[in-house]
Amino acid sequence: MTEQTTPAQGATENLNEPGFRIQRIYLKDLSLEQPNAPQILLVASEPQVEVEVDVAVTRLSDEIFEVALIATVTAKVESKVLFLVEAKQAGIFEFSNIPPEQIDPMLGIACPTILYPYLRSNIADTISRAGFQPIHLNEVNFHGMYEHRIMQAQESAVKESGYADESKIILPH
Repeated sequence: MTEQTTPAQGATENLNEPGFRIQRIYLKDLSLEQPNAPQILLVASEPQVEVEVDVAVTRLSDEIFEVALIATVTAKVESKVLFLVEAKQAGIFEFSNIPPEQIDPMLGIACPTILYPYLRSNIADTISRAGFQPIHLNEVNFHGMYEHRIMQAQESAVKESGYADESKIILPH
């Protein structure tokens, strides 16, 4: 005899399945500064470019988080700032029935990986619209960044308490 489930049973089973959902991806903040224009625009030198990328996580509810990628791109010519772009690309992500120990890596690795192409595109477009050759950011190893953060948190916990603790961390807000 075959086993049959009623629609109510099937719905109950689906409620207990793990789920990950992107609710929204958006550009939260963007700024461009050219503090030394127009004089610096006349200097015919190759700019030195510095890029910083960080991840911030904010818990919105038990299952919903905002993850933001924050990037700063600074181009300098002869130690003067040619332009400075700061961007914050964010997304709202929902986790349902996922064990807490799996949520941290998803917030620190999977979510930033989803957001990064949007951030790269917005920064390149902004730099181009400012009259410069667009800068396409290199790929970022978010897994490495996450592992580095865990090691830093464990080292600081050891320094503060005097012993190693295997506690999990959520990326800083």
